[in-house]
Amino acid sequence: MNLVLALFGFCSFFFLVAAEDPYRFFDWNVTYGDIYPLGVKQQGILINGQFPGPEIYAVTNDNLIINVHNSLPEPFLLSWNGVQQRRNSFQDGVYGTTCPIPPGKNFTYKLQVKDQIGSFFYFPSLALHKAAGGFGSIKILSRPLIPVPFPTPADDFTFLIGDWYKLDHTILRRFLDLGHRLPLPQAVLINGRANWTTFTVEQGKTYRLRISNVGLENTLNFRIQDHTMKLVEVEGTHTLQTSYSSIDVHVGQSYSVLVTADQAPKDFHIVASTRFTEKILTSTAVLHYSNSQGSLSDAIPGGPTDIDWSIQQARSIRTNLTASGPRPNPQGSYHYGTINISRTIELVSSAALVNGKQRYAVNGVSFVPADTPLKLADYFKIDGVFKVGSIPDSPSGKSTHLDTSVMGANFRSFVEIVFQNRENIVQSWHIDGYSFWVVGMDGGTWTPNSRNQYNLQDAVSRSTTQVYPRSWTAIYMALDNVGMWNIRSEFWARQYLGQQFYMRVYSDAGSQRDEYLIPENALLCGKAVGRKTTPL
Repeated sequence: MNLVLALFGFCSFFFLVAAEDPYRFFDWNVTYGDIYPLGVKQQGILINGQFPGPEIYAVTNDNLIINVHNSLPEPFLLSWNGVQQRRNSFQDGVYGTTCPIPPGKNFTYKLQVKDQIGSFFYFPSLALHKAAGGFGSIKILSRPLIPVPFPTPADDFTFLIGDWYKLDHTILRRFLDLGHRLPLPQAVLINGRANWTTFTVEQGKTYRLRISNVGLENTLNFRIQDHTMKLVEVEGTHTLQTSYSSIDVHVGQSYSVLVTADQAPKDFHIVASTRFTEKILTSTAVLHYSNSQGSLSDAIPGGPTDIDWSIQQARSIRTNLTASGPRPNPQGSYHYGTINISRTIELVSSAALVNGKQRYAVNGVSFVPADTPLKLADYFKIDGVFKVGSIPDSPSGKSTHLDTSVMGANFRSFVEIVFQNRENIVQSWHIDGYSFWVVGMDGGTWTPNSRNQYNLQDAVSRSTTQVYPRSWTAIYMALDNVGMWNIRSEFWARQYLGQQFYMRVYSDAGSQRDEYLIPENALLCGKAVGRKTTPL
């Protein structure tokens, strides 16, 4: 009897361990519709009639099945900013990996938020659709048994902030296609509105605010009148819990803060305003105490004005080494500072005229899309679509030229990437498929001696980093995710006009332990039409 009970217990444990992770199903219809973010009618991109789109709420390791119906009159794709797509770049939703969804058709994304927690967002990646909406938040919670380094908040609010144009996105796209720069945006939005969104809180309680900059080019400063914000998470990493009066959120970045309603009961301004711009654009919302006894003040609190403040804040954001991440082990147990660098890549951004038209480049190469997604061409071994090594590891000194730029990299190598900004603007860079450690940033030109000032203990791990004017930012990255991954400027006009490339992280093992097979429902386009997606 004891043996039977033991075997029964073992089998129960085996099936418990082997059980598949939960599934969450979404059915989305993407349409054009009338929106009024600035009080006047504009054409926007709606998902199930919503602007911004529906929120994705998930738990670590959940499988997300998202059926997207494209009811636009043009091809469409969604990408998932910060979701790592482990072993599965086919689902990344950028044109280098995924065929666009044709008008009137649908495609079902199958994602797993494997070993991830935190605050992220999705957005449309083609044809400057991002300037028309189609974005929404992604919240990935820890599994119930994994401790979180702060008490459960009373509520969890989303703030999607970003700059906005009154002009239709098709007009903006025409500007770029003709080789012109975009004009300056006209407004800033908070959750799709320029003003008067209200968030109600109870006095004495603490709330989590997830803040994502879903805009096109501007850094935004976020602040709440008379309240401090305790930073607790950045793009999937629990941080040292430092308090700030305001936070600079660069394009593509996401932050989580805790705010306690510890003031006298009244209404307070929530403010998002542009940074590093000659004309400051401001949007406000309202923090409303449920027992409010005072009206909103007329004066909107101002934000910081100098760039040094922003740099010092960026350097103060560190990983909480005593907190668990998505797995039950401290985040600091992976000692990135003790791993030998196998390769240094220096990425220098630039702007130039090519054939009389405005273009933007990385290491002198301005990206042009191929007629076939690069990942499909790689998988099916289709020649003539791209060439590995078409972008160098550092600037070659040659004049800016056009190419379908792909950089090769070996699976399981550990690389140092330096983003060098020689221009007088703040830049923002994102890497799909990964998070990376931001080990250093400073003014001037990076040299090997710059490593002496790196943070090799508790640098924050994230997927989007800023680079200040005429400055550099250095990151360390473990190439542990096989696939074709987009490295891009988050300034969307620059990305559209070539400031991006793909990194092909390659394993010669050909094993599903390293990378999944192509999805059976994968859309095929270009030279991949007619190929088989089902295993033989």
